[in-house]
Amino acid sequence: GRELAVLSYIKGFAEARGLPWREDAVGNLVVCRPGSGGGEDASPVLLQGHVDMVCEKNAETVHDFEADPIRLQVEHGWLRASGTTLGADNGVGVAAALAVLEQGSDAVLPPIEALFTVDEETGLTGAFGLDGSLVSATRLLNLDTEEFGSIYIGCAGGGDSKLSLEAPRNPAPAECSVLLRLKVQGLMGGHSGIDI
Repeated sequence: GRELAVLSYIKGFAEARGLPWREDAVGNLVVCRPGSGGGEDASPVLLQGHVDMVCEKNAETVHDFEADPIRLQVEHGWLRASGTTLGADNGVGVAAALAVLEQGSDAVLPPIEALFTVDEETGLTGAFGLDGSLVSATRLLNLDTEEFGSIYIGCAGGGDSKLSLEAPRNPAPAECSVLLRLKVQGLMGGHSGIDI
């Protein structure tokens, strides 16, 4: 449900610029821009980003992700959110694709297909449910990276594995046994792949 407003914005963005868009059954959206500046006859390039975000906030922060805007602040030249996730995963990729779609007719670009997938963070629903007829490009740039200043060649994937190993269990000697409770809290948050 949270993605509908973003998708609606992208559709309006496309329509305001005369760019056609298509949507598949799971909600993925592709916006097409013709090639320009000599790139009209080039093979199309697919730019892909996802429109959902990780909605997390600090324990002391009062914030409703359904209604409240992200409170932005600049720290040492970096844009950050105050008490919540920023939405940069993958808002920055979506913004980059929109910036390319908005380039003037004199920009040297191949035909662009900007694919905005849904539900990446909680199950890759959009990626797994993508209707392949939605796109024609055979080259893809995935705009969802993990590191500032890095360009990824290829595409992220996902999969689940379950590994079971049998290991012998021996009781700990009573004189060495101590019951401990471990509690982790107060972390800064971030992307589960690298920051937490």
